[in-house]
Formats: sequence, C-alpha cells, structure tokens
Amino acid sequence: MSATTPGMVCAHHHLYSALARGMPPPPGTPTDFGEILELIWWRLDRALDLEMIRWSAMLGALEALEQGTTAIVDHHESPEAIEGSLSVIADACAEVGVRVVCAYGVTDRHGPDGAQRGLEENRRFLAEDGRGLVGVHAAFTCSDQTLEAAAGLAADLGVGVHVHVCEGTQDADAPGRLAGLAREDWLLAHAVHLPTEAGLPGTIAHNPRSNLNNGVGYARPTRFDNRVVLGSDGIGAAMLDEFRIAYLCHRDDDVTATPETAWSWLEAGRDLVPETADDEVTWSYDPLDPWHVAFTPGIRPLRVVVDGEVVLDDGRPTRVDADEVRAKAAEQAARLHARL
Repeated sequence: MSATTPGMVCAHHHLYSALARGMPPPPGTPTDFGEILELIWWRLDRALDLEMIRWSAMLGALEALEQGTTAIVDHHESPEAIEGSLSVIADACAEVGVRVVCAYGVTDRHGPDGAQRGLEENRRFLAEDGRGLVGVHAAFTCSDQTLEAAAGLAADLGVGVHVHVCEGTQDADAPGRLAGLAREDWLLAHAVHLPTEAGLPGTIAHNPRSNLNNGVGYARPTRFDNRVVLGSDGIGAAMLDEFRIAYLCHRDDDVTATPETAWSWLEAGRDLVPETADDEVTWSYDPLDPWHVAFTPGIRPLRVVVDGEVVLDDGRPTRVDADEVRAKAAEQAARLHARL
C-alpha cells in the first residue's frame, strides 16, 4: 500500500553543514551554545570554498529528495568564499531536482567589509532573478547599521529577511533591535527565547532536533500567533523525522498535545514554496496522516515528481548518480576536515 502527498519543505536548512559529519573535534569541548558556535560552526564556515559548497549542496539536496523533501529554504555562510556562493547552491540543487530558496547570512563578525560583501551577494543573486531572501546571521552578530541595511535591501527587492532570532540567550536583545524592521514576509528561525509578547511579525521556523542538540531549550511555538513551519537547521532534511521530534517535544511540554499540531507546522512549510503543492511524493506507507506517521518508523518515498518530472524513481534519483554525489562529497569533506 502507498500514499501520495505534495512535496515536503525544509523551512530552515544550512546545506553547507552536510560536510560536517565526522569533522575533527574542536580545540576544546563547548559548554554552552555560544561556545558551540565559536568552536565548531564559526570555524567550519570559514574553511569553506566554492567547490566544497557545491558538493555539500548536492549531497544535501540528494538526501532531501530521498526523504520526499522537494524544497529547501537555505541559510548560507562562507566568509572566505562569499561571492557567487548562492548561485553555486542554487545550481547544485537544480541539478538534483530540488527547489531552493537561498540567502546569505550577513554578519559583522568579520568586520564591516565582510558585512558589505554579504549584503552584495544577496543583492547580486536576487537581482539576477535568483530565488531567495536576504539573509542575516543574527542580531547579536550585527550592528544596527547592518540590520537596517539588510532590511532595506529586502524591502527594495520585494523579499523577506531570513534571520536567526533568539536561538540562544546571547541574542536576548534581538526583539528590541528588530522591532520596526521585521515584516510579515520575514522568516524568524528558532525563536526559543523570543518573548511571547514581543510581537515580531513573520513566520517562525521551529527546529526541534537542533534545539535539543544545542541544548538551547524548547521554543513552545504554540504560544505565538505567528505562522509556524518546520526546519532542520542543517541536520538533513528528513521532514517526517522532524515532525515526529516536533510532536514529542510538544507532548513532553503538554501531555494533552496531539500529532496534529506538529503536522500543521509541517504542512505550513508549503506556504513558503507554493509550487510544492503540485509536487507528488508516493510513499511506502498508507495512510500518511499525523497519527500514523508519528508512530510508524521506516516510511520512505518511492517516487517523487517535481514540476512534472520524475526526479526519484524506486527510491533512486533520476538526474544524478547518488553514488557519485556521495563520493565527491566525501572528497570535499576530507579537504574541509584537513583545513580544520
């Protein structure tokens, strides 16, 4: 028995993290979220080059497709390889057959010049008809001037801003700094420590597995009036798994919770990439409803159709050689890990 649904959407991803698996340990053991950023992710993103970015995106897109995810909303950072990076990601995902919404995460961590280069990469990509948002890392790594420039650029180009908000306590002043800038078309990732009464407009991207992994706490997304969608924060794009974890976190917080709430977050991701409603994913299990999926392991896509084209058949991609993608990605991961 099988069931067919529209494509799944990963509403907050970091495709560059696909090469992080097996990376060498950091110089010290992180003891909080700030140290996790400094000792792991901010070291890794500085080691990336365009070839690594390409194969990381190819691998991430392939793995998304193999999980029935036909669209990714990506947030990228590569301070030593900014120019052209969003086009590399978009082209890699297109080659696999997965839709992608790109953004470069602007930050002042590398000085005003680094921030300006990030803004320019967003501007260049969007001006050349790339599909995306203007990316901002987080308010706590940006000056007010940079936040205002990013918000202004997004408004001028008619798109929203994709930004981490209150993921950890380091970003506690974000609500006040973003008030007056944020709009309904913004994508606010995490919102773990965002006060309920903050009133920031935008869609909240809930990333339960990553929040658990980083020990930042439970976001309790039901407290917000904002639309809520599900992302992975870079831990793959297996959205049925993300749904299950979202449900369990909700249930742990409120024993009266049902899977239907987390399922509504999963389905709301399609609002960000409306074309996915016409994609077709045929699954190995029927019925594909929240009560069944929450408690049924091993459900996998058998066939995926994107924009009328079969891009996964009998569990195998049709546009690329999965073994070759994994082999090339492994080569680039070895280069990256050597740099670290």
